[in-house]
Amino acid sequence: MTEVFFYILEDTAADANMRFACRLTEKAHDGGHRVYLHAADAHQAEALDNLLWQFRQGSFVPHVTAAGLAADDDLTPVVIGTGEPPAGFDDVLINVGGDVGGFFSRFARHNEVVPPADVDTARSRYRFYKDRGYALTTHKIPAG
Repeated sequence: MTEVFFYILEDTAADANMRFACRLTEKAHDGGHRVYLHAADAHQAEALDNLLWQFRQGSFVPHVTAAGLAADDDLTPVVIGTGEPPAGFDDVLINVGGDVGGFFSRFARHNEVVPPADVDTARSRYRFYKDRGYALTTHKIPAG
């Protein structure tokens, strides 16, 4: 059954959720996991694509947007998208924004990155997962 993790950010910077998602993606990638990084829209997906190349000096997270993924690509470890994940991505889901209700349960681990402005909507998602019996863990992430 899918494990669900909520990362409640205290950092109020406009890009704090995307920077944290990059750190989480890097950690999952370094652990040998395949990651689907779910963005709210095409603009956020493009911003995440750019940020993954530069969020931390010395970091290298090989990735591609879902639109750029070849049908026979089973080597790319990180895909950024806004809709249904490509086949073969069912290990780690990192949700930076958007609805994942239709596919989150196919993942072993689902991560919700929650900036301060989205705490109220995150509570309703938390109740949704809890009511369905998913294992839930919450982490408060301090600013800085």
